[in-house]
Amino acid sequence: MEESKNIQLKEFTRNILVIRLSAMGDVAMVVPVLRVFRATYPDVKLTVLTRKFFAPMFSDIENLEVYPAEINGKHKGFFGLTRLANELNKLGINEVADVHNVLRSNVLKTLFLLRGKKVAQVDKGRAEKKALTRPNNKVFKQLKSTHQRYADVFSALGYPIDFLTHNFPKKQALTKNILSLTQGSTKKWLGIAPFAQYDSKTYPLELMVEVIETLDKENRFEIFLFGGGKKELDILNNIASKYNNVINVVNKLSFEEELKLIGNLDIMVSMDSGNAHLSAMYGVHTITLWGVTHPFAGFMPFAQPIENTILPNLAKYDQIPTSIYGNKIPSGYEKVMYTIKPEKVVEAVNKLSL
Repeated sequence: MEESKNIQLKEFTRNILVIRLSAMGDVAMVVPVLRVFRATYPDVKLTVLTRKFFAPMFSDIENLEVYPAEINGKHKGFFGLTRLANELNKLGINEVADVHNVLRSNVLKTLFLLRGKKVAQVDKGRAEKKALTRPNNKVFKQLKSTHQRYADVFSALGYPIDFLTHNFPKKQALTKNILSLTQGSTKKWLGIAPFAQYDSKTYPLELMVEVIETLDKENRFEIFLFGGGKKELDILNNIASKYNNVINVVNKLSFEEELKLIGNLDIMVSMDSGNAHLSAMYGVHTITLWGVTHPFAGFMPFAQPIENTILPNLAKYDQIPTSIYGNKIPSGYEKVMYTIKPEKVVEAVNKLSL
């Protein structure tokens, strides 16, 4: 069993199981919700069911236990989920907050209902999102934020929370590995995460290089590049090798250390992707670049002003958003992000660095 390093031995009145198995950005969006919950209900234990890899995201929340779901191992399939439910039941689970609402969590939900446990499940607002993304008769309006949808699950269990009471954690101490990487730089620390799951919401690399080159010349920023995978590693290494103030972070730090570094940034520039939610959950100024997706769908990074979002030309590409996740691209919409000029991104960074 994987436990948060902050867990303390004490008596709890209840134990709520929180289910959010993936993906990284969605798991990160749960964090501020649980911070507020912990501050509001200190006598209720939280047990978060998620991937073991994601456990460091919850390290600043006291009295929270992360239980790793081995969905590709012993918890795979129906019988594996039954085994998982039996394991969790031994922890004294009283209530279940399913903030995932997928096939696996639905199976777990049913198994706990059969045990007489109270269960609440997130409403993803599928009908509203379909209306927002359809090409004809589009209902273009701001939908409820994903953070609020998660909070509504706890309200349904009888635990209403108010985001106005949220407090970001203090900046975490840097490890030797991070200090070696940052080399004691006293410049503004700028993170750039130039990739996303889909090309439709990834800023063209040649334009991002223009952004990096301009900011590097200003000599005011230490620029850290974030990403993952062999292809991204090679691309980012190539970029970093050309500039004095640019450091590629990929494969140089553990995920826990990456989070510590992200939490100490001054600014993060990201796509509509997981990295935006990682930086936002620490209160870092987060600039997001959007392609065929749109903030109205409810995936704005936590507590970030709308001024920190940079959108393409919506007059020219009036079907945006074409999908919630960026996986649906109408013909002719392949280059929407080219309408975001590098100068606009640079201007946004400089404005937040004053």
